[in-house]
Amino acid sequence: MTTTFHMIAGAPDPVAPFSHAVEADGWVFVTGQMPFAGTSLDSPYPEGIEAQTRQVLKNLQTVLAGCGLGLEHALSVRVYLTHFDADYAAMNAVYASHFESGRRPARTCVGVTGLAKGARIEIDLVARRGDVPVATDLTT
Repeated sequence: MTTTFHMIAGAPDPVAPFSHAVEADGWVFVTGQMPFAGTSLDSPYPEGIEAQTRQVLKNLQTVLAGCGLGLEHALSVRVYLTHFDADYAAMNAVYASHFESGRRPARTCVGVTGLAKGARIEIDLVARRGDVPVATDLTT
């Protein structure tokens, strides 16, 4: 098994000792991204959950692009919210606009008591290198 530890130019600096992504056998595990608007840990967060969600997804796209991938390669996503009841619906609206209907990754969303640097949202994901899977509807 070949393992690659990715540090991506243009992605926000890590808030702790970790890689932006770790890849093993085509699986790419992307570290949770915060809503930093720049690469510095001193970059301000955008105001509001909608703007913070957009920024986190942009940061995830930067990391994925640095690995030669995009959000369409995401298979599993975890979302962490510090204001779950207040932010869930608005976060979902922004989140849904970044994934094609019928091709959305599996997802878990949890409320937490705090995130690094006071963020309201953090998202991590697992992606897979290779062909992008075809959507299948087994409900009919």
